[in-house]
Amino acid sequence: MNRVAIDDLESGPTAGTAARHDLSEALVSRHVAINHYVVAPGERISGLHAHGDQEECFLVLDGTATIETLDGEVELDADEAIRFEPGEYQSVTNDAARELALLAIGAPPESEDVRIPLSCPDCDYEYREPALLDSGPALICPDCGFEEPATCPACGGEDLYAALGHHEEPVSVCADCGTATEP
Repeated sequence: MNRVAIDDLESGPTAGTAARHDLSEALVSRHVAINHYVVAPGERISGLHAHGDQEECFLVLDGTATIETLDGEVELDADEAIRFEPGEYQSVTNDAARELALLAIGAPPESEDVRIPLSCPDCDYEYREPALLDSGPALICPDCGFEEPATCPACGGEDLYAALGHHEEPVSVCADCGTATEP
């Protein structure tokens, strides 16, 4: 048996200013990933993405989470949970005026198949995969191999995420300047 207090854990890397506590590592969990997030108003955990090899569940502990999917948004209140099959696109944002606390649970714990719902500009394949190349972050088409730098065309920023645009289609958004770019 392993036991841990969230307050005793260091906050790990995540999108924006959200605090992430890796409970799986602290609990020495081998078969499930468990992360505790504290998300400030207006912040997000990640952009719209899917894991082709991992199911994900979210349990809101306090506050209200806005869950974005390709079908639109769903609000999840405290003591509510939601589950996503492998391959289902989602992102979690705190659009409320108060802090959000939630657990994210994924199985299996390691995901090798991360998908971003931005179609390939070369072959029109339905998604691309994020990669960190020697030249910087990139999106790579798993079908034709097309590589594109993941940088903002307006400011050159590298902090991009996918979200639904004005026409409910996925767009790339720069976290630095807010520019939204269609694929």
